[in-house]
Amino acid sequence: MVDLPMDFLTRTWADITSGRHAPLAFRFILQPAVAAFLAYRAGRRDALDGRPLYFLALVRDRAQRRALIREGWGHVSKVFIVAVVMDAIYQFVAMRWVYPGEALMVALVLAVVPYLLFRSLVNWMLRRTRSR
Repeated sequence: MVDLPMDFLTRTWADITSGRHAPLAFRFILQPAVAAFLAYRAGRRDALDGRPLYFLALVRDRAQRRALIREGWGHVSKVFIVAVVMDAIYQFVAMRWVYPGEALMVALVLAVVPYLLFRSLVNWMLRRTRSR
């Protein structure tokens, strides 16, 4: 396992948790909301097509994993890039320095994680309501 410097993790965590009162705080609402919207559309399509839950398919289906990652990245890539740019701007405004690794971690938390979770949740909920 890679040994990450503690200041990197501390700074990243502080950036994520102190965001409500920081400059550009709207990124903590906007980025997950856009990711959730894109995930809703994809999860709805998954439910209509009878596809399995996206996150579980990523973990379990080795044959389809590459195609699923490519499809998901196609949906969330723009949100991820915007998240990286917005976090870099925030870092420059707040700290007068940009930490690229931290910006990538924050973008992962704000864009990719909500997409993964919400897409599967939407698929599960729609399939469950249809079966009733």
